[in-house]
This record gives sequence, structure tokens and C-alpha cells, in this order.
Amino acid sequence: MKKIHVYTSAACNYVPKARALVESIRRFHPDWVVHLALSDQIPAGLDLSSDCFDEVHPLDSLGIANARSWAFCHSIVELSTAIKPFLLARLLERDDCAAVIYLDPDTVLFSPLQDVVDAIGQSNIALTPHLTIPDPTLSGVMDNEIASLKHGIYNLGFLAVAPTDVGKQFARWWSERLYYFCRAETHNGLFTDQRWIDLVPAFFEGVCILRTPRLNVAPWNMTNRTVTGQLPDQIMVDGEPLGFYHFTGFDSGDHRIMASKNAGRQGAVHALIRWYSELIEELGKDPLSQVVWAFSHFDDGSTISKPARLIYRERLDLQRAFPDPFAIEGGGYKGWWESQGRCEYPGLFNKETATEEMVRISRALTPGYQAGGTKPMLSSSRVREHMGNALDNPLHGVKLAKRAWEILRTEGVAGVLRRVSK
Repeated sequence: MKKIHVYTSAACNYVPKARALVESIRRFHPDWVVHLALSDQIPAGLDLSSDCFDEVHPLDSLGIANARSWAFCHSIVELSTAIKPFLLARLLERDDCAAVIYLDPDTVLFSPLQDVVDAIGQSNIALTPHLTIPDPTLSGVMDNEIASLKHGIYNLGFLAVAPTDVGKQFARWWSERLYYFCRAETHNGLFTDQRWIDLVPAFFEGVCILRTPRLNVAPWNMTNRTVTGQLPDQIMVDGEPLGFYHFTGFDSGDHRIMASKNAGRQGAVHALIRWYSELIEELGKDPLSQVVWAFSHFDDGSTISKPARLIYRERLDLQRAFPDPFAIEGGGYKGWWESQGRCEYPGLFNKETATEEMVRISRALTPGYQAGGTKPMLSSSRVREHMGNALDNPLHGVKLAKRAWEILRTEGVAGVLRRVSK
């Protein structure tokens, strides 16, 4: 018998909060098979098999090339989104798969999603836009429409894919793109997994855009939706039963700020926020919420900084020299970073300049992690950047020439090419 497979993605510490999503799925769709893509390693002594998920898929079980070293290149949010297409591709290949639905761990269902099931039964891919109608105010255009242009037209807190040839082709394409380019870098036109989906209606046939106001309700689309009714079963959106609400940005406080501005005096919205706040406060008491992300530190327990991740991602020579960047034997990548890295990238070790320097370095767009076997690519953007800086600042040109000579003398032409290749 064919089944709907639904999954979410999170690290261990977010599993307690994800239970709110799973419980809501069980309530309205008890026949769905629920999976967790775990952007983490399961700590020794912890058994997630008895948790609320039917199946748990840790990072090292997803068939991702050089998964551990690849994970080093990502923040926890980037990694949690980067693994989504890899589990999607696997679920689509199951003989019992009728469709695969992805839902973010901070979403909750409030009524059955039969309209989603019907849509994916007639399509290859189903998406929900951040916004479904134009905003009538200039402030709304600035806050919401322009934000969609920066972060993605479609919100990837939801996705549904059919096990068709096109659906499987999409999953492979998305996996390939996110292996190299799952980054929170809006200055490069990238926002984790989300911006890539803007291309989907152009690249793939049978894409259904679900414009109903009842799905993926969130603060950014509150200016054009009216939420009424009472919890838990009588919440309506523009007269339709609320399908699922996306509590994104809740931990940071951004959710409340956006809701306060966009939802105005819609009492039902603020009731939802209070309800979820109390719920996750209780769920957060589970000791599992305190589990440290496995990829947050080197093997000696010291924290990995964002600049350290960036430079490892950007340099193929370092990926090859330190195939396990977490290891500290013989100094490892940590030793290189704290000594040579400090000399080569002094701006990244200064709190006042580190953020700006990271943006500057990452603007020379590269494919990132390539030690998994992909042939290195000459980064034309990096070459152009160095040439432009040399023309604008002769001192930069002198430093660049000296550095190139040092590398040429010690590593040969191959060493120079490695520095400008990704």
C-alpha cells in the first residue's frame, strides 16, 4: 500500500520542539510515516528510536560524500537545510511512496492537509509562496515583498514532491546544488536551501503553486490574511480552516516582532503565539534540548568559529591537507588556523572587522567543499577580485605578489592554482 512520507530536519537539541509538529501530524494524519533528517550525530547512550518519529536518519546515513568534513563547512542552520534533499531523494525511491512532504520543525498542523495530498497527486512538485497577493502598503512592500526577493519567493518550511521521474530529477538537482551552495549569504544571492527553489517552476514541469491562505501562515503574510476563531480547532484564515502555522524565528524573538507589526490586533494570532510559547517552554525542559551539536566543536571540545568554517570551505588545499578538520592530532586544522590562519587572515581574528571580512572573502564566490572528488575549478571571481584590489591599492598588489612568490617557491605552480581554485 502506498503511503505519504513526511519528514522534518533538525539537530538533537531541537527534537523536543519538533514533537509539537509530529503530534499534530499524528492527530490529523495517523497513517503518514514520519521521518527525521538529523543534522547531527546521535550521542552515545541516547536512543532516538523510541521517540515520536517512525524513522531517524542521522547525517552519516544519508549517503553524502565526505559528510563529516562537508558538515564542517556549515552552521547548524545551513546543515539542517542542506541535508533536506538527500533524505527526500531516498524517500522518493521507496516502493511504498505515494508522495513526500517536508515540514519545518517549527510548524504545527491545525487541520487535515487533504488539499496538499490532492495537489501532489496531480503534480510533480508543490510549493507555497511567502506571499500570495501584492501588499497594499509601501511598508509591506519593503518588509515583505523585498524580503522575498532577497530570501526566496517560496517558503521552504513546506515542500511536497511526487515519486515521479520529474520529482526524482528535482531531488537530485536540489541535492547537487545544496552540496556546494547551501549558505546564508544573501550578498551572493544565496539563502540556505531556499533561493534555489525560485528556479523550480522554470526548470521542472508540473509545479503546483498552492496559493490558499490557509497554508504556511506566518508573520510575513499577515498583512494580507485575516486570522479568526478559537484554539485549538476553530482557527480560520480568510474563512478557511488553518492548515498549518509556521512559528519561524520564535527563539530569536523575531516572530513576535513581525507579528506585532503585521498582525496588528488580530487576537487569534496572538493567542496562537501564546499557546506555542507555553508549549515549547514545556517541551524545552527535556534534557535532550541541552545536547550540544556534534559539529560545533573540534575533537578537543573547543568551539569552531564561523571564520574557521569559512576558510576551510573556501580552500581546497586545506580540505586536502586536513581531511578531518575536527581532528587535532598533530595540530590538525585547528593548529593551522590558530597559527598560520592568524597570519594570513588577521582581519578574521579581530571582532570589530571579522564580520565585514567574512563578507569580503565570501564575495569571491566558489563552489565550497570539493575534496569529495570533484575536479577543482578556477575561481574567476577570485582572480578578478585580486586584480581589482591590486589596481585600486598598489600595496595590495605588492603583498599579493610576495605571497604568490612564497607559494610558488614552496609549492610550485600547483600551489598557486590551489589558492585560486575551488
